[in-house]
Amino acid sequence: MSYDLAVWFPDRRLSDEEATELYARLCDGDTGGVTPHPTVDAFYRELTQLHPEIDAIPEDRIDDTDYCPWSVAHSRSAGHVIMSCVWSKAEYVDGLVRRLAGAHGLVVYDPQEGTISPPG
Repeated sequence: MSYDLAVWFPDRRLSDEEATELYARLCDGDTGGVTPHPTVDAFYRELTQLHPEIDAIPEDRIDDTDYCPWSVAHSRSAGHVIMSCVWSKAEYVDGLVRRLAGAHGLVVYDPQEGTISPPG
């Protein structure tokens, strides 16, 4: 079981229902609904400096969820990042992603709850 979050640049205001539809399209590989923005890449760089992608960690640290809380590689484009973490790190990752997203002016979508949160 994993805990998932998505971030993207808020080029327009979305309802929870619209964000849920956009998230489903992003999961299917359709990035047409997000706007590429440099803050998305800046968010990704900062996040992966703290916790590298799962496919970039040494074999001997594969089970070290403090080092890498991710359960799979991130799905990303120039306009979004979808992250999946191990359930035991859900609370920590939620706080981290929300803090970084707010600092970069990105929205956070929580598919577990079906809610979108504006930056900050």
